[in-house]
Amino acid sequence: MTTGAVAADYRKNPFTLVYGGAIMKNEPGKVNIHPVNYDLNGVNIVANVYTPANLDAEKKYAAIVVAHPNGGVKEQTAGLHAQRLAEQGYVTIAADAAYQGGSGGAPRSVDKPQFRTEDIHGMADFITRYPGVDPERLGLLGICGGGGYSLHAAKSDKRFKSVATLSMFNSGRVRRNGFEDSQLNTIQQRLKQATDALAQEKAGGKILYAGDADVTDEQIAALPFAMYRQGYEYYWRTHAHPNSTFKYTMSSLLDLMRWDATDQLDLVEQPLLIIAGSKADSPYMSEEAFAKATGAKDKELFKIDGATHIETYWVPKYVDATIGKLTPFYAKTL
Repeated sequence: MTTGAVAADYRKNPFTLVYGGAIMKNEPGKVNIHPVNYDLNGVNIVANVYTPANLDAEKKYAAIVVAHPNGGVKEQTAGLHAQRLAEQGYVTIAADAAYQGGSGGAPRSVDKPQFRTEDIHGMADFITRYPGVDPERLGLLGICGGGGYSLHAAKSDKRFKSVATLSMFNSGRVRRNGFEDSQLNTIQQRLKQATDALAQEKAGGKILYAGDADVTDEQIAALPFAMYRQGYEYYWRTHAHPNSTFKYTMSSLLDLMRWDATDQLDLVEQPLLIIAGSKADSPYMSEEAFAKATGAKDKELFKIDGATHIETYWVPKYVDATIGKLTPFYAKTL
């Protein structure tokens, strides 16, 4: 293992949380967790709401929606950041995407940008009606793939008064071009594969999936990008959760490959904070988004010194650095 993390066991936490410092029980005077579920376009969504210490439902609190990474679930880094932000006095929500994790929807592991964007709108719908929440003070935090989808959602959903991303991942660009644009020569071939998979699916045949190989430690070590090596360690070893998977339907690529998180990004006029690790191999996506967000007059690109992409998810000093930037940002903008 290159990350040096001690493996967490979801079975040892009553809420199946797998991050360091996770809540074990609700106690007076501390941040509390509240498992909830709600309907989103006919799909049952499961989520965790985190409330600050000594919540007074008669008062009005700012709230923050937290969108999880591709393949992630609410019990991993999204939950960690939601809990840490609740410690700062915010009501926060982290939900499993529709068709993924513990949420409903079939076929399983559909991963389409329009659904992930609707997930974010749906979290906003729910949390703005939560007791004690001021609907006029709503923030958004998207992590990895959730960052790209958060930018997309914020273009039109002006309930979000400010937007932040952590290790933003442009799912459309990467599924289309490959990571670091390494698969430009096979775009048409992969579109044909996705088209054939859709046709087979619609004809009632077997649903084909991409990703989710159960790889060995040796295979992980041989992966070409640090983000993927450490990603497999995070999702399959140190922070594994049974609801978390890299798998997605091959037909999802039809929607993913024609989508891009940075399209029309000038529509984001809200204050914007983009955070990435200085040693990550993914900041080119954050940098492109920052440059294209010309409508945001109050924007900042902040790099966490020494952090790789996956390390921003869980390494305590890097999480502290993220919260250290998010706290004054949301305090100012919400």
